[in-house]
Order: sequence, then C-alpha cells, then structure tokens
Amino acid sequence: MPSIRNLEKRLRSYLTDDQIAQVTRAYHFAERAHEGQYRRTGDPYITHPLAVANILVDMHMDSASLMAAMLHDVIEDTGYSKEQIAEEFSEEVAELVDGVSKIAQIKFESKAEQQAENLRKMMLAMTRDIRVILVKLADRLHNMRTLHVMKPEKRRRIATETLEIYAPIAFRLGMYNMRVEYEDLAFHNIHPMRARRIGKAVQAARGNRKEILSSIKASIEHSLKEEGIEARVLGREKHLYSIYQKMKEQHKPFSEIMDVFGFRIIVDRVDTCYRALGAVHNHFIPIPGRFKDYVAIPKANGYQSLHTTLKAHSGIPLEIQIRTEEMEAMANNGIAAHWLYKASDESGSPTHTRAQSWMQRLLEIQQKAGNSMEFLENVKVDLFPDEAYVFTPKGDIKELPAGATPVDFAYAVHTKVGNRCVAARIDGKLAALSTPLESGQTVKIITAPSATPNPGWLNFVVTGKARSNIRHFLKQQRREDAAELGRRLLEKALSGYEMELSRLSEATLAVELADNNYASFEDLLEDIGMGNRLAPLVARKLAGAREDEEESRDRDRRPLAIRGSEGLMVTYAKCCYPLPGDTILGHLSAGRGIVVHRDTCKNLLAEMRSAPEKCIPLDWDKEVAQEFTAALRIELVNKRGVLATLANSVSELGSNIDTIDMAEKDPTLSVINVTLTVKDRIHLARIIKRLRTLDNVVRIHRISA
Repeated sequence: MPSIRNLEKRLRSYLTDDQIAQVTRAYHFAERAHEGQYRRTGDPYITHPLAVANILVDMHMDSASLMAAMLHDVIEDTGYSKEQIAEEFSEEVAELVDGVSKIAQIKFESKAEQQAENLRKMMLAMTRDIRVILVKLADRLHNMRTLHVMKPEKRRRIATETLEIYAPIAFRLGMYNMRVEYEDLAFHNIHPMRARRIGKAVQAARGNRKEILSSIKASIEHSLKEEGIEARVLGREKHLYSIYQKMKEQHKPFSEIMDVFGFRIIVDRVDTCYRALGAVHNHFIPIPGRFKDYVAIPKANGYQSLHTTLKAHSGIPLEIQIRTEEMEAMANNGIAAHWLYKASDESGSPTHTRAQSWMQRLLEIQQKAGNSMEFLENVKVDLFPDEAYVFTPKGDIKELPAGATPVDFAYAVHTKVGNRCVAARIDGKLAALSTPLESGQTVKIITAPSATPNPGWLNFVVTGKARSNIRHFLKQQRREDAAELGRRLLEKALSGYEMELSRLSEATLAVELADNNYASFEDLLEDIGMGNRLAPLVARKLAGAREDEEESRDRDRRPLAIRGSEGLMVTYAKCCYPLPGDTILGHLSAGRGIVVHRDTCKNLLAEMRSAPEKCIPLDWDKEVAQEFTAALRIELVNKRGVLATLANSVSELGSNIDTIDMAEKDPTLSVINVTLTVKDRIHLARIIKRLRTLDNVVRIHRISA
C-alpha cells in the first residue's frame, strides 16, 4: 500500500521542500475530508487520491497537479466547495480540482447525457489547463486497476467508456504507455476469457521465440556497428489488445500475428536515424511500400519515428522503428514528457504544439455544438487515430482523420473557406466534394462569395470541426428563414384586422412576449415560422379582437404568395410534388414550417379533417425562379437504347432526370417512375408532349407519389 512517506521520498528527486510540504498538506486535508469513507476494495478512500498522485509522480508533474490529485474528489464527495479549496490552497489548485470534478448537482434525463456533460466540462477545463486531463487520466487509470471489485455489468460499462474516450485521449496526447495499459485493462474487463487465452498463448510463444529474437537482435546490432552507429536495440512486445484487434480486423490466426518480430532502434540524433535506416536496409531486404517517415511528417499527436518492414534472411518479417532518445520519451509519455524531461524549448515540442492546436479545435467544436451529446459525438470523431496527410497548394500539411473529404479539408484551412466551398481540385483534377482524401494529395478548394453549406455534406464529412460548423450554420439559417416566414404569416394575419406589424405598440408586443416567455420579438416570429404557433391566433390576440372565430378566420383567407426562395422553412411535399401553376395549400408542421401540397393531395385532405386550423391558403408568386421536382409514370416498349433516347429528349427541353425506378417489367413492356426537375407546370406539359411522340412510349402520366 503506498504511503505519504514513500511519496515524499520520490518527490525529493525533483521538487523543493516547500512544494513537498504543500503536497503533504493537501494529503492531510483530503484524509480529513474523506474520513469514514471507504472504497469497494475495503481500503480507506484516501488510498485512491494517493495512488493517483503516485501515477503523476511517474510523469514528474508539478506540485499544483499533485495537490489537485489529492483533492480531486473532495468537491464531489465531501462538503467542501471550490471556494474553500481556493482559500485553503490556491486559485490554481481549485481550478484544477473543479475541472476534474463531475457535475453532481444537475439532474440529467439519461446516464449518457450526464457522462457527455461531464466529459464536455472536463475537456473545456483542459483547454484552459492541460494538467486537468493528466490528473483525470491518472484518476481513471487507478480506477481501471481496481475495477475487479465492481459488478460485471458496471465493469463492462466503465471499460467500454475507457476504450472509447480515455484511451483515444491518451493517444491524442502521445501517451503510449498509458494508452496501452488502458486498452489491456479494458480488454480484460470486457472480454475476460479472450484476454486470458491470448495472454497464455503469448507466454507460450515468447518462450519459443527467445532464440530467434536474440539472433535477429544480434544481427541488427552487427549491421549498425559496421556503419559505426551507436544505438540501443530493443525487442518490441505487442500488447494483448493490439493482438486481439489485428486478429479481428485482419481475420488472421494468432500464429500469423505473432510471426512478425518488432524492434526499436534508439539513436542519438535525427541524422543518425536515416543512417541507421540505410544500414538495416543494406543488411535485410526491405518490403516495398512499407516505409513511413513520421520524423519529417509527425503524426497528429506529435509522434515521430521511422517505420520500415524488412524480411530477415530466414524469411521472417521484421517491423523496425528508428528514433532518437527524445522521440522515444515523447512516444511513450507524450505531453507528459513536457514535465518529465523539461526540454529547453518546453512549449515548442511537437507534441505540446499539436496538443495545443487540438485543444483549440475542441474549443471551436464546443462553441458550435448545440448540446453536450452533440459535442461528445463530434469529439469522438476527432479522437480516431488514423490520419491522412494532405497538402495545401502552398505546400502546408493538414492532418485529417482517415476518410476525410475536401469539405473536411476546407474547414481545416478556415471556417470561412468551408462555408463558401463549392468545388475542389485534387492533384489538379476536379473531384466531387465527397471524395475520400489520401495521404500525399494536394487539395485546392474553390469558393464562391454567395455559397453556403449544404445539409447533404453531413452525410459524408468526418471531422468534428466540419460537422459542428455545418450544423451551426444550418441552425442559424433555419432561424433566420423561420423568422422571415413568421413575419410574413403574421403580417398577412394582421391585415385581416386592418392592422400592420410595424404599427403595433411596444406595450402590446411586450405583453404577448411576457405571456409566452419569449426573450425577443424575433423568437416569437421564429416560433410562428416553425409552425409551433398559429399566426391567426397570435394576430387575434395582438389585435385584441372579440369577434367569433369563423369571422376572424374568413378575414384571413387571402393566400400567402410562395416565391420559392423562402429557404429551409418552406418545403414541397414528396407525396404530390406541387409545381408553379398547380392550385396549392399549405400545412403548418411543428418544427418544419410550411409544407406545400397540391389541393387534391390525399395526405393534405386527411390533415384538413384532423386539424383544419393548421392548413393555410397559398398561391404562387408571379416571380418564381427556382426549379421543382415532378414525377412521371411511363410505360414503354422494352428495346435497347430506349432509356438513352428518353433521357436525351428530357435534356433537350432544359430538364434533368433525378431518379429512375423500374416499377414493373415483363419481356415486352416496362413501367418506370421518373423524377425530374422542371420550372413549372407548363414546362412539365411540354416535356410530356415531347415524350409522347417517341416511338417506344406507350403511355405517360404525372403521378402524385
């Protein structure tokens, strides 16, 4: 059992006596606060904060972090507040403790929402001070080490969360050792039997491999010595979870995974890395396409190393990593190496710089996210480790997750570039915005000043930044469109009382806003536009009318003109495909605004019977500029080239076919449903007239669905 005396001994190696005294004081404060509390293991609760502090001492963390480790559960589990801790110790320590503490006071609808909000709070605290996450990672590590006392169901839940959130965060911060321990502990708790079996197989294989390992190691050392290179050569053990993942993903048996031997070559300087690479390539046979240079282009978490795969003379595959001592420290401890090794350019280490830029990205995602669940979803995407390294036209490198598209790239360059993106050139050739990018490609984004994000982008973007920015823009756009439509609906409803919106007194508006808890008049208009409030009822209230309902509704029967440019709050029903020239009616749908139907639509007639007050008269504006979708059912003789002739005729009349579905087919006759873009009813009539003249078309008519 660790004791405070042992901890003090360890601290003497790098802290002053005053700092050690402060850490000891925090320990005794926490001991008093947690008095009478016990862990599930049966140990006094104070053993947990002490163990967390010991993990942080391994990283040589500063005294404030160690004090926060001692006190990290005091706000949550005892009667002390953040202010009391600030008074007793310091504002800095109180902020760290508060960042790590969970949100216990707020009641959430679900456990998942509570966890998401806790993680959001912790990550925001982390963007202010990276030490918050290091204390939290150490806290989670000790909890994982003592997870065996929990019930199986809870063990699996905590282990899964560790795999999904904490292991990727450790990876993001370059902390390989901690990530490996997280993954192996989680694996043992989620799949205990699989972990035991793979563990036994690894031990058996290790015994058989000893001789081969030592002979290959001697061979590598000999090849380096011949070139006069001083280096440490280490055998690299695969951890259980990575063996399991490879077996699962690559569908390979254990024996094939263990056939690969891994070695690390540690040298003094960067140029020696490349000399060592030349030496091993001369001595063994390199496998083409398996060399990666993470020294020149580090991974997103700052990891640097040369990776190569070779074949030994006996045909055994060798995976070799070559790096400097500093790179080795960074690879194993990541951001923690910033404290552990106190490099002269503390803030300038690649890991530190990348951690800062990642945290900046988190901050942006948080500002644009609607709630904690959305934030967590976007952050999870950002935690996936596989990267594509893509170049800007100026030669700058952008790191993106695997599967990222030109839209993700555009947002990585700048939010404004993403919002105004219309097309992309990949290696000089025009490409679809949904094309997955590959490492080494050069991407140029083409923008237009009037362009806006497309809701369809959410189907293929992968980065949290792109997703949160697109959603934020669409929400904003939706609000503006809803407020504009609400204004038009209210104006029309008020005109029935011979009143104008601009002439309403402020007092009248203030009463309406206060009665319905609206912060501003724009919120009221937005609610009307969204279909959550009915304009005639709001107008009647604002006008102070006392007539009976039918008469006031009759005044309101003048149709609202549809321009086609109302934005996201006016949609055209897919059941009847209304076109300019059709007689139309609108249905107010809560949250969606107005859905436009043809007046003969069966769905609309059903809505009119159930909620007549939600149906509003509409008319087409004289100036309708946009294109609409129409649907046709065509019966045609089954002959070669008939569809090409059909498509050609449609194209010649300035239309475009969106979809073709084969409804029925027999040896002589086919029935197809076609959706196409048209300007209005007259345009559609011209297309139908032309198609009827085609030899193989038997029958054609417009359909409602």
